[in-house]
Amino acid sequence: MKITILGSGTSVGVPQIGCTCKVCTSSDPRDKRLRCSGLVETNGVRVLIDCGPDFREQMLRLNDFRPIDGVLVTHEHYDHVGGLDDLRPFCSFREIPVCAEDYVADRLQSRMPYCFVKHPYPGIPHIPLTRLRAGESFALSNGEGRRVEIMPFRVLHGQLPILGYRIGQMAWITDMLTLPEESYSYLQGLDCLIMNALRFEKHWTHQSLSEALEKAKRIGARETYFIHMSHDIGLHAETSALLPEHIHLAYDGMEIML
Repeated sequence: MKITILGSGTSVGVPQIGCTCKVCTSSDPRDKRLRCSGLVETNGVRVLIDCGPDFREQMLRLNDFRPIDGVLVTHEHYDHVGGLDDLRPFCSFREIPVCAEDYVADRLQSRMPYCFVKHPYPGIPHIPLTRLRAGESFALSNGEGRRVEIMPFRVLHGQLPILGYRIGQMAWITDMLTLPEESYSYLQGLDCLIMNALRFEKHWTHQSLSEALEKAKRIGARETYFIHMSHDIGLHAETSALLPEHIHLAYDGMEIML
């Protein structure tokens, strides 16, 4: 399995417009954070997790124009779905299922009705909706029939129920404040946990660095990588030096091999 961190930043990205803090003005490329997204490649299947407004830039940077076999949507917020229309070039290979739970799928249909009509006009992205339920596994397949099993599980973004995803020995969680007790059962025996850590100070809808460290310790993945970070997480080099062994700050373009 190969996981590419396409974006490790929060909703406004880093640098934040108008900010002159030491992180936003840093020359370290690891301190430049596009909106949060990842690409998982396993068993010949390529799965995109969230598709935010920086998706076009992320894929131009990646410079790897090959089929995407599905998109896993964690929740409806713009920084996680604002790039869905930019999937159009990848639809030249074949249609790309967009996987989301019912309330998110309904909102995507209302925001982008031209993508989900019975008789679409030429040129729109072919992104049919696949409706999910937390705790019910499903599969995505590539054009050659190779499959990957995926388990969505419940996460709470403040009081908003959203989804995390487990694929093999990897789990991806973003925008989490709390994790329901029953969801820990989906996170046993992980080789890789990718999880949000917004900043040092507490937040009302996202977990802080200390809260992320507590959950990482309980989950006990072999390696943990933090994403969805604001400029308040500090400089990559300085904050990384504070972290325990086997826990890391992710950065845009990072590749994780399992």
